[in-house]
Amino acid sequence: MTRVAKPRAAGPSAAPPRARDPYGVGPVGSWIAPVLSGLGLVLVAVLTFSLLNGEVPFAGTGRDPADGSNGGVAGPAATPAPSGVVVVPEEATFAGSIVYAKGGNVWIQTNDDVRQLTDTGDASMPSWSADGNWIYYVHNDRVEGKWRVKGVVETYALDVSELMRVRSDGSAKPQRLLRSRFKRGNLTYAYWIRQPVLSPDGKKVAVMSDAPNPDDSTVVLQFFDTKSKKLKKADVGVKGVLGHQDPEWRPDGKFLLYVRNGRDGSRGAPNIMRYNVARGTTKSLTGPGYLHPAYSADGRFIAATKTSAIGTDIVILDGATGRELARVTGDGSSWAPTWSPAGDGIAFLHIVGRTVDLRLAKLEGTAPDWTVSETIDLTEVSGLDAASRPDWFMPADQLPATPVPSAAPSAAPSGSTAP
Repeated sequence: MTRVAKPRAAGPSAAPPRARDPYGVGPVGSWIAPVLSGLGLVLVAVLTFSLLNGEVPFAGTGRDPADGSNGGVAGPAATPAPSGVVVVPEEATFAGSIVYAKGGNVWIQTNDDVRQLTDTGDASMPSWSADGNWIYYVHNDRVEGKWRVKGVVETYALDVSELMRVRSDGSAKPQRLLRSRFKRGNLTYAYWIRQPVLSPDGKKVAVMSDAPNPDDSTVVLQFFDTKSKKLKKADVGVKGVLGHQDPEWRPDGKFLLYVRNGRDGSRGAPNIMRYNVARGTTKSLTGPGYLHPAYSADGRFIAATKTSAIGTDIVILDGATGRELARVTGDGSSWAPTWSPAGDGIAFLHIVGRTVDLRLAKLEGTAPDWTVSETIDLTEVSGLDAASRPDWFMPADQLPATPVPSAAPSAAPSGSTAP
């Protein structure tokens, strides 16, 4: 039995937002949706979060875990729920609240209570503030722009990115913090703003951007100062034009993880990097094949997406060494994890056919020797945004005295003094 959870104050229905190509794999200023329509809408979204890194679970390759085989061939794809509806199964019980995107809007789910927080149809990539009072996200505004390329002024359909925030209780209208549209004489263009994540102290937002001018920059790690309202690039390296993605603050704010994109022939080779905030230095935490890092509440472990020959799966890494400690999924169709603040589970996106939903793997045992006691669906046939990582918040009164991952020492030192 399932519950069909509609938003408390649903806005108008809107088609999922389309996106420009931030990494130069398509024509400048073009819309990639028509080019990729033959592969399905999921692939369009996947291009944003994976940048073709490794084997992504593209449309039609999702595996159905219902047969218990963790790799059986998917049955006929179910029709996703309408854009204003999220279907929540009876088994979907968890503490705290998870934010995600669907149909170009931001949603918050707490067990069977699903609230639609925005209604513009062009919102994506939401994340919580550390205190749970705000949701930070990206809004795309479609406008016409003109830019000079090789001496010729061309007209472009631009997705102007806007860094936004909104009260998590929906008590006020969304606030715009930064808009990417800029002018040069009578010409207008825009840069990317992607994946905003507020620092634990609330002083800066880590984003991925090619500001101030996409003509001479690629999408890289930058910091938006919440007081000065200015963007500043992190002084970290890139590989060619592939840039960075997936910022993630350690809960104490001393380190920030991000993914440096790379290529190995025709395959993607993303690896997780660790940025020391105080020193402004960075080092590689993993080898190729890992993305979407998510810290545990104590900062000692990292859930991540691992690419393989069959797709993507969720694994747990040591937060200091990057060593792989445990495998959470094995279906090749799971990605974008977020760790329960209580430490007893990992939620992640999962695809069957062309439909993306949210799942929860419940952890048992002592770190780092966890076992997955069960994996349950938190949404059903709901068609969540594949490019927007879910993010989990839990108020202090719901947190255990000691988060589950801290039950035993990590396999390596905490990394608090690592470069």
